[in-house]
Amino acid sequence: MNSKRAIAQLLKHLSGVGVTHVPRVEFPKTPIQKTEAASRGSGVSVAAGGVAAKDVTKAGRKSPKAATTVPELRRPTSGLRSVEELQVTDANRPEALAEVQELLKRELNDSRHKQEALCSLAAVVAKCRRCNELATTRKQTVFGVGDPNARIMFIGEAPGADEDSQGEPFVGEAGQLLNKIVAACHLRREDIYICNILCCRPPGNRNPLPQEASNCREYLDAQIQIVQPEYIICWGAVAAQNLLNETRAVGKLRRQFFTHNGAKVMCTYHPSYLLRNPSAKKEVWEDLKFFMLDLGVELQ
Repeated sequence: MNSKRAIAQLLKHLSGVGVTHVPRVEFPKTPIQKTEAASRGSGVSVAAGGVAAKDVTKAGRKSPKAATTVPELRRPTSGLRSVEELQVTDANRPEALAEVQELLKRELNDSRHKQEALCSLAAVVAKCRRCNELATTRKQTVFGVGDPNARIMFIGEAPGADEDSQGEPFVGEAGQLLNKIVAACHLRREDIYICNILCCRPPGNRNPLPQEASNCREYLDAQIQIVQPEYIICWGAVAAQNLLNETRAVGKLRRQFFTHNGAKVMCTYHPSYLLRNPSAKKEVWEDLKFFMLDLGVELQ
């Protein structure tokens, strides 16, 4: 059977099952046989679009590498996500809000002006509907709290059920553990500014989706610009990877300082992780001893 007749029969079959449009496919100029031969030489077979078939197979298992290489195979699900899915990217970031940009032009050289700017920003966040699912399911937005002139800023992941009910970050069980950590460091919670990557609770406490984190990034950046902290502690992978645009796990980011907007940034495990893995408390304590030493305080 020649190729034209075979194609005609195929089109007739597709029409019979309800397919009315067949997209045009541009075939590569390089012969397929040559491409396959070259791939055998490298030990990797070639799939459609030039993507390694080995990566496609991994993508079916939610491999982080495959999620980057073949984004169309990635499907948001609840629970843990790959490193790439936690990153904030500029590509999908919404257009900046004029009212946010205007308040950042205010005089921000003392606590009173900073507090006024934060209150104005909180009012903008309260009416935000960039993430339709979160805006529909939340009880209220959860803005940052604490000293508007704080030297130290804590950044967490997203509000949980308790935070969604009370409108304040870190007030649940993980928040109570955080309070104990703060006290052990000879600090006071009210002297710290505390916020999250997201201002709304994700349903079921799932991890923030990339687009959600991107939608909320303007508010996080504005809080950092207003408070102007000297130090930032990122609690958990979501905070660390999003703020720093990192792909490494928290375990690889600990016990070192990064810089962001003039602040020194340290990363450690989230208090909720410590509730599930009490043995990691020792590692967090070592991180905080390292952090506090930079502030001139030696912890035992």
